[in-house]
Amino acid sequence: MENGYAKIMKWTEKVLDGGEVTEEDARQIIRTSEEDTVFLLAMADRIRQKFCGRAVDLCAIVNARSGSCPEDCKFCAQSGHYQTGVKTYSFLSEEKILEAAKKAKASGAVRFDLVTAGRGQTNARDFEEILDLIGKIRKEVGIEVCCSLGFLTDEQARRLKKAGISRLHCNIETAPSYFHEVCTTHSMEDKEKNIAAAQKAGIRVCCGGIIGLGETLDQRVEMAFQLKKMHIDAVPLNVLNPVPGTPFAGNHPLSPMEILRSFAMFRYVLPKALIRTAGGRQVNLRSLQPMALAGGLNGVMIGNYLTTSGSDPRDDLRMLHDLGRSRTQPDLAE
Repeated sequence: MENGYAKIMKWTEKVLDGGEVTEEDARQIIRTSEEDTVFLLAMADRIRQKFCGRAVDLCAIVNARSGSCPEDCKFCAQSGHYQTGVKTYSFLSEEKILEAAKKAKASGAVRFDLVTAGRGQTNARDFEEILDLIGKIRKEVGIEVCCSLGFLTDEQARRLKKAGISRLHCNIETAPSYFHEVCTTHSMEDKEKNIAAAQKAGIRVCCGGIIGLGETLDQRVEMAFQLKKMHIDAVPLNVLNPVPGTPFAGNHPLSPMEILRSFAMFRYVLPKALIRTAGGRQVNLRSLQPMALAGGLNGVMIGNYLTTSGSDPRDDLRMLHDLGRSRTQPDLAE
C-alpha cells in the first residue's frame, strides 16, 4: 500500500508532467493526513511555481450598492430575507467610488471590483454609471476594473466588455449537489447561464465560492471540478465568516489545516488558475494565512470585504515581502 508521501508525489508528478488528477485523486488529496499536510502544501506550491510563477495578484472591492437583496443566500448579510443589521444604501457617488479605487491602487491592488447587491441591473441609471466608471477608473486611477453585478442580459455583458471590464465576478458558491441548501431564489443553472453569457461576450470570469457552508469534503471536490468544466481561470476561495441573523450563523468553523488542504486540492485540480484567498481568511486561518500562499495560492483579496473588515493592506504587503513573492501589475491594454 502506498504511503501518504508516495501518493502525494504521484499526484504532483502527474500534474507537473501536464496530466490531470481525477475526482478520486482529489477526494484523497483533500483527505491527506495531518502528518502529511505540510508536505502536500509544499507540493501544491511546486505546481503553482511551475504554472503561475512567483507573482501574487492583489485585488480589492467596493460595496457600491448595499443590502435589500431579494435573493435568500443563507450566508449573506445583504439578503433582505434576514435581519443582520447591515447598512443599506443605493449606488455610491462617483466621488466615493473613485476615492475607493485610488485607495485600492495605493494599497497595491492590481484590480478593483465594483460590487452591487441585488439580483441584477434593472436600474438603467446605475448601469450607465457603472459603464462610465469603468473607463474613468482605468484612465484616472490606472487600475483594472472588475464587476460583480448579479445576473446580466446578453446586451449588458456586451456593453461591459466594450467599456473595458477586465473580469466579471460571479461565484457558484458551492457544489451543484449542495446549491439548493444554500439558496432557493436562483439555481446553479442560473449561475452557469450568466457565466456562459459573459464568456460569450469575451469577458474572462472570476468564479469561486465559499467553503464551510456545511458541504462535505467530496462536495468541495465537486465544486473544483465544476469550475474546471466551466473553464474558469480565476478562482476566489472564501471561508465562511458566519453572520449573525443568517441561517448559517451557527455553522461550525473549519480548522486552519482543513482549509489549507482544501485550497491545495483546488490547485491540483486547477493547476494554471489564479486562485486567491479572500473573505474569511483572517478569522479562519489566523496566524496560518501565509501558508495559503506557501501552499499553492497566488492571489489575495486585500482591504475590507463587502460587510466585514479585512487586514491592513500594509500587513499583507509585508507578508508577500517576507515570503519573497512579487506582485502582478495592471494590464490596461485596450
